Amino acid sequence: MALRSRDAVFLLLLALLNLSSAAARYSRMLGQCSPAAYLQGEPHGCNTEHESKCCMSGRSYPRYSCSPAVTGHQTTATMTVNSFAGGGDGGGPSECDQKYHGDDEMVVALSTGWYEGGSRCSKNIRIEANGRSVLARVVDECDSMNGCDSLHGFQPPCANDVVDVLPAVWEALGMNGDDVGKYAITWSDA
Repeated sequence: MALRSRDAVFLLLLALLNLSSAAARYSRMLGQCSPAAYLQGEPHGCNTEHESKCCMSGRSYPRYSCSPAVTGHQTTATMTVNSFAGGGDGGGPSECDQKYHGDDEMVVALSTGWYEGGSRCSKNIRIEANGRSVLARVVDECDSMNGCDSLHGFQPPCANDVVDVLPAVWEALGMNGDDVGKYAITWSDA
């Protein structure tokens, strides 16, 4: 009798594991994305230019390996602003070209899932906000898996829905200098 109970428990656990895996696949198909894990924050030197958030000791930050589904024409996102210049709040050099970029350039970084391992490197995307539209070139990944280290400017991992822009893009979209932070936008491949 005990063997049957153990077999039943094993089959139940196996079924739950399969159900959980299927639910994760279904969520991705619907454009949803759940955290893959969590990263523990450790405070260090952090550049707060553009009101950047710094990692805090003892806090957990979600890590995402995916982003919401790209919806052909317009994908909803959160726009943030950073400096990709050497010594700026963006951390190390850009992934696509291993260079720093001045604040006057029309370039962006995309969350890990949208960055797609670099498949969008050097390609333009169209960003729409405030009734305006601009083209910007993808030069970097807004890393949704890693952070709280010098390479990432001691900032937490990016959310899974971020288009991180330079001040030139921010200003071209008519953002007020006082509006630094997060802003709802749409974007598409150009």
